Amino acid sequence: MSTYTVHEPPDADADRIDRGVELEFVKDGFSWLTAICPPLGFVANGVWLMAIAYLAGSALLGYVLNALKVSPDSIGIIFLMINVYLGFEVSSLKRWMLDQRGWQMIGVVNGKSIAESERRFFEGWLPEQPVIARDDATGASSRARGSRFWPFGIGA
Repeated sequence: MSTYTVHEPPDADADRIDRGVELEFVKDGFSWLTAICPPLGFVANGVWLMAIAYLAGSALLGYVLNALKVSPDSIGIIFLMINVYLGFEVSSLKRWMLDQRGWQMIGVVNGKSIAESERRFFEGWLPEQPVIARDDATGASSRARGSRFWPFGIGA
C-alpha cells in the first residue's frame, strides 16, 4: 500500500468539483529516479529549484572534495549516500515546497495505487464539501432550482 498526502492550493475555488481538480497528491516513499539521478527526480516531482540547488551543490562539493585530495572512490561513495538520502526525502521536499507556496495539507490517504487512493479520499471528502455550481443563464444554483440531473429543470 502507498500513502499519499493531499494538499490544497491557497486560493482554492469554493465549489467542491473545482477544488477537487486542484488538489495535489504527494506519494510518500522512496523514489528510485531521484536516487539514480536526483535532478531528473526533482524535475519529475515538480521541485525545479531543488534540481538547480542539487546541481550547484554537487559541483561545489565535488570541487571541495577534489581540492582536499579525497580519493575518487570516496567521492563516489559520498555522492551515492547523498543520492540515496534524497531518494527517501524527495516527497518531504515536495511537501515543504508546497507549504512554502501556501498550500495546506488537508488529508492523508492509503491505497494500492494513485487511482484507489484518490477514490478513497474523494469518497470521504466530497460529501462534506458544499455544492456551489452556478447555472450560466440565470446565475442561480441548479441545486436551488431542484434540478441536479435534468437540463432546464424538466422532469425534476
